Amino acid sequence: MSRARSGLGRYGEDVAARRLTEAGMTVLRRNWRCGRSGEIDIVARDGSTLVVCEVKTRRAGGFQHPMAALTPEKARRLRGLAEHWVQAHGGAPPGGVRIDLVGVLLPRRGAPSVEHARGVA
Repeated sequence: MSRARSGLGRYGEDVAARRLTEAGMTVLRRNWRCGRSGEIDIVARDGSTLVVCEVKTRRAGGFQHPMAALTPEKARRLRGLAEHWVQAHGGAPPGGVRIDLVGVLLPRRGAPSVEHARGVA
């Protein structure tokens, strides 16, 4: 991955983490890696629910809107990563596990547009 693309993704994750915190969630971990299975962008707690959050960041005018980037294959991968997190951290919380998607769209000028979809997978 190019340095510019990596920086864009990191910026989008920063924006998403702030948005989740502003919504009352607690960010537990960012960029949690699970061997070859992949990475969870943000792990958070929403009350008693564990939230596995995928963040997609795009520049305005690009090919695909960030909210369209969650494919069935990626959803399966996220469910598997959520299972790995639960196993590695002592089991599922009382509120269960939810998978969310945060899309960050960066305009040419001005503040980013942020969409948060809950329970997408």
